[in-house]
Amino acid sequence: MNLFITIRVLDIIDILLVAFLLFQMYRIIKGTVAFSIFIGFFLVYVAWLVIKAMNMELLGTLMGQFIGVGVLALIVVFQQEIRRFLLLIGTNYQLSRNFGLEKLFTSEKLRPTSNQQIKEIIRACDNMARSKTGALIVIPHNSELKDIIRSGEKMNARISSSLIETIFFKNTPLHDGAMVILGNRIAAARCILPITERHDLDTHFGLRHRAAIGISELSDALAIVVSEEKGTISLAVNGELMHKISIVQLTTELEKVIVEEM
Repeated sequence: MNLFITIRVLDIIDILLVAFLLFQMYRIIKGTVAFSIFIGFFLVYVAWLVIKAMNMELLGTLMGQFIGVGVLALIVVFQQEIRRFLLLIGTNYQLSRNFGLEKLFTSEKLRPTSNQQIKEIIRACDNMARSKTGALIVIPHNSELKDIIRSGEKMNARISSSLIETIFFKNTPLHDGAMVILGNRIAAARCILPITERHDLDTHFGLRHRAAIGISELSDALAIVVSEEKGTISLAVNGELMHKISIVQLTTELEKVIVEEM
């Protein structure tokens, strides 16, 4: 009789993959109502196991029916989180713009954002921060955010600091909403962004900050926020907000866009 447990290399890989998936799930649902729901469902499942061990047949049968439809219930309750998880996989499978399935179906290639155009964006953000002009600028890496662009006014305009500042001037019709910069062009303005569902954010953050976090949760985009109240600059990346950053920090983060697009 063999008393030793045989552990294969595939078993170790299996455990690591499960741990990775659980960690990614935690990253997605942390700070949201979904996390509390998940904990509640887990406690119900543990209670069901205890009830089964104690042979409490009636209560065990009732809870067993609940657990039986648990998968469908989880899909309904966590539909937003599942969508975010699938988007996370879809937007991160590419190592660079030089490798991707879209290369098989299209010959059109966006021109990357140049160093001069990054300087125009930074100059505009600096000027708007000084004048306390509210702004929300989204810059995607690999995703094109077509649904977001369709929600606003298409522009396809050259990137310039004066145009960006004009669009976000409070008396212009395009100032409300987000601007999307795609490659070397201003793709659209007055775009509608998804709002994050996180509840652990500072209560002082307004809709611009929450929208910036929301789009960075659902895509690989950077989102720049200029506060209308305090004139500060924030940057949302991968669902996290870098609050009150300097122009130097903003420059460093935007220059990464150039490196990754090359």
